[in-house]
Amino acid sequence: MLLGRFADPDATLGTDPRADPRMVAAFARFGLDGRLPPVGLAVDAPIAERYAFALAGEQGMGAVFEALASSTPAPPGVSTTTSVVAGPDGNGVPVFISRPTHASGPLPAIVHLHGGGMAIGSATDSCYIRLREHLAATGLVVVGVEFRNSGGKLGPHPFPAGLNDCAAVARWVSAHRDELGVSHIVVSGESGGGNLTLTLAHKATREGWIGELSGFYAQCPYISNRWLEECEDLPSLRENDGYFVSCEQLALLGSLYDPDGTHVDDATCWAAAATDEELKGLPPHVISVNELDPLRDEGLQYYRRLLRAGVPAVGRVVAGTCHGGDLLFGSVMPDVFSASLNDVSGFAKSLSSTRSGL
Repeated sequence: MLLGRFADPDATLGTDPRADPRMVAAFARFGLDGRLPPVGLAVDAPIAERYAFALAGEQGMGAVFEALASSTPAPPGVSTTTSVVAGPDGNGVPVFISRPTHASGPLPAIVHLHGGGMAIGSATDSCYIRLREHLAATGLVVVGVEFRNSGGKLGPHPFPAGLNDCAAVARWVSAHRDELGVSHIVVSGESGGGNLTLTLAHKATREGWIGELSGFYAQCPYISNRWLEECEDLPSLRENDGYFVSCEQLALLGSLYDPDGTHVDDATCWAAAATDEELKGLPPHVISVNELDPLRDEGLQYYRRLLRAGVPAVGRVVAGTCHGGDLLFGSVMPDVFSASLNDVSGFAKSLSSTRSGL
């Protein structure tokens, strides 16, 4: 059975019968239910033009995310504090720590890495603030990381700057677990944050501190670095191209993270580059993808590779949703939003501190 743009080359989120109608109606307010116009910019265009594209995209999508987040109320009984962690390059990495106000005893911690293709977005964006607060309300300590981006207002800092910031925060949480009231640590993020989540596992393994982390939960991970290729093994790249995100946009953001392409085979840059040997022995993983996402199949492919490598892993497909759609519509699709956050929380609570020795 042909689906998406295989069935109709002109298909959009608004016309695809698989799409959740609540999501379509919410996107229609911003004109995002139809076809995205071409960017018209090549991945080898002058880097200044690509930086300008990223900044404009950050501003435009930021306005959409702000509007969506404004209709999602903050949960009761959650407090947030801030701190600054020493970064690897003499920089400070701001962190935002949310927790249930009246929780007792050590809680699992989520080190949360926001989306944006490692190039745009901020942990201070309202959509990520709300996401962390609602995660914390399920009984977790949630640490949002303001890592350096490869573009946008927090850039330009290409690989490995952002990943190194995320690693510094993960190790800081581990070192301060008693002070923070943390029992064990799970790393979680969506889209570019999903790539950072998975590549952080490889970095920690290489450097010998993987035992400090109990698990990894990646949502709609952006990991293949193959978005402009003809990929028979990743049909969703064509099937869902232009549904909220396009392969052209994905490739342009990726070109800022690794501008000269010297890290295409490095599993700490792009998780999908990991060899089978590099996957062996990793802690438990969950890979959650969206049915109507160009990135769906690269996430599922990674999940299957984890299983073949003997890693405890769960794969999850959120039907009817576009890239990250289960996390964007807390007020429009509260059941879907809650289900995804509760799955992250349930995974974190299912693990113990045994592996990490905490």
